[in-house]
Amino acid sequence: MTTPEARPGFPSGTPAELAHADLVGRLAREIYGQGQAASAPFAPTLPAGPQVPQAQVPQVQVPRALPPAPAGERPSGIEPGIAALGARSFGAPPVGLPGLTGPSAASPVGASPAPAGANALDLGAVPSLHPLAGPFGPNPLGSRALPEFFVPSLPEVAAGLPGGTDLYRQIAADHPRAHAFAQALAPALVPGDPSRAGVDVAQEHVRRTGRPPEPTSLPSAEADYYFLNPSPSPARRGGRPAPRPRVEPARHDGPAPRALALGSSPAAAPFDVERVRRDFPALHQSVNGHRLVWLDNAATTHKPQSVIDATSEFYGRHNSNIHRAAHTLAARATDLFEGGREKTRRFLNAPSKDDIVFLRGTTEGINLVANSYGRANVGPGDEIIVSTIEHHANIVPWQLLAQATGATIRVIPVNDRGEIIFEQYAALLSGRSRIVSVTHVANALGTVNPIREIIALAHAYGVPVLVDAAQSTPHIPIDVQALDADFLVFSGHKVFGPTGIGALYGKSHLLAAMPPWQGGGHMIEDVTFAKTVYKGAPEKFEAGTPDIAGAVGLGAALDYLEGVGLPGIAAYEHDLLDYAQEGLAGVKGLRLLGTAREKASVMSFVIEGHENETVALHLDRHGVAVRSGHHCALPALRRFGVDQSVRASLAFYNTREDVDVFLKVLHTLPRR
Repeated sequence: MTTPEARPGFPSGTPAELAHADLVGRLAREIYGQGQAASAPFAPTLPAGPQVPQAQVPQVQVPRALPPAPAGERPSGIEPGIAALGARSFGAPPVGLPGLTGPSAASPVGASPAPAGANALDLGAVPSLHPLAGPFGPNPLGSRALPEFFVPSLPEVAAGLPGGTDLYRQIAADHPRAHAFAQALAPALVPGDPSRAGVDVAQEHVRRTGRPPEPTSLPSAEADYYFLNPSPSPARRGGRPAPRPRVEPARHDGPAPRALALGSSPAAAPFDVERVRRDFPALHQSVNGHRLVWLDNAATTHKPQSVIDATSEFYGRHNSNIHRAAHTLAARATDLFEGGREKTRRFLNAPSKDDIVFLRGTTEGINLVANSYGRANVGPGDEIIVSTIEHHANIVPWQLLAQATGATIRVIPVNDRGEIIFEQYAALLSGRSRIVSVTHVANALGTVNPIREIIALAHAYGVPVLVDAAQSTPHIPIDVQALDADFLVFSGHKVFGPTGIGALYGKSHLLAAMPPWQGGGHMIEDVTFAKTVYKGAPEKFEAGTPDIAGAVGLGAALDYLEGVGLPGIAAYEHDLLDYAQEGLAGVKGLRLLGTAREKASVMSFVIEGHENETVALHLDRHGVAVRSGHHCALPALRRFGVDQSVRASLAFYNTREDVDVFLKVLHTLPRR
């Protein structure tokens, strides 16, 4: 047979890796060769082609199970090709494969049928259909066809064959990289847990996330904001009334995500923005003789009265240092501080409160991971992957690490809408990759990245992922277990809590293996001049006296968000963003930067003939607070040919009246 390593330019791998891919491909061939091809989701995509009798298919002898890779072994430097090959075979046999009947046996236009001796690994006839960009060329079906074409619901198909489900489970258990790649491309079709093979995948998705699966795992032309279903744009003045989003009850009883049956909805409750606004005293003031319209929420958010009261009460009644005293106030302060940690755990659905490290914010969290995990695991020639649309706080710490260790920064490009190019991300992953660090929501553009797919694909190569959730936590429900995030960081002042406090979530085994970053009090078990013994996580990363009142205030802010309900917040903000962006389209000379199909409530723009600072000052004179500058995201802005922009960002306490004032003032910009 023709093997990949024998063909110039084709990816190579170890015999075990090739066997993994071949075994997965063989399973797909067995399944589709049993008359199941006609029901494959990708079948209607391809034209009819020549048929080859089943008798011509050679019987390839591949062991049922291969020994797992040695502990600590990393994929080879060209593992992306191997993993993609396995995923491709996993989802469907190569087009033109002999022995298949029905539409799946067809060859694409311009491709030659595979020779009679080919097997599932012989993809030489159709290199242009390789799912990764690079030396193989682009996928002519487009990236959005990948899940349907390459990864049909294999467990469901296998369940219809004698022993098919057991065979699927065996393969997925023995060869997790190929299974993980397929699961990354189509999480709603391929279960993350192979033992769930044969289970209704859609119902399983609902059980895990609380919402029905999207029609495809990658963004589609119909994709909506956050996790919402597509809906028509809201009418402006004089049109239909605004939608009345439903609010889901908060998860106060425990960490498990709320499960809904398909077709059901959360308990109906209209989003009462005026009631919410009454909770935020800073919103009820005048600036420059006008009512304050706060549209600088991506920089910081205002605080509800409950957060202000919790912080004030701590200093007024409970003020004490924590953990290291036997008196009553110390006990109270310790309980309040650790209570804030438990509320953070619940907010993120982390397995344990010991997985939550309190820090000054997102920036310090990323620096901690770069200096502790990074210096222990990154060396010369290794690679760190970030995206073009990162905040400086998710660029500079990795640059410092790369300079200190001899590693290289690899950057995921974005398209003209500001969306990461998933195939290019996949092509960057290799045996040299040591960590992927990406934003969930881009602070300058509002792009919502497909973070779950990003994580799953990185895990197919054994690469951990850090998620910068500073801009997503105020808008999107976060479940670190469902995402399978290795690290996640966010800041309190972005989620309506105090400044100077934030949190790092890390998987327990990663935090346990990481050395301390800073030394001082509280994080030690014993100190001599010869040796120091450290406490375990999270204490070993919390040297010195922390921001105790900040942790108390953060807990109060998360209580408030859960009380309102993030699903309801997301729905309301989605409507408001639609309304605002429709209005911006009518401002002469305005260019919106970042038009991702999945976008949070951020609007960065420039106006022809006007300096950004001049626009921001004009708005401020009328009580409208926006931000101008580079937003600590210069690479993101330069991708769109500018160094600065004006940024208006919404929160759930903003209203359509706020947006109308903002638009009216923009229309009064003096002509130059």
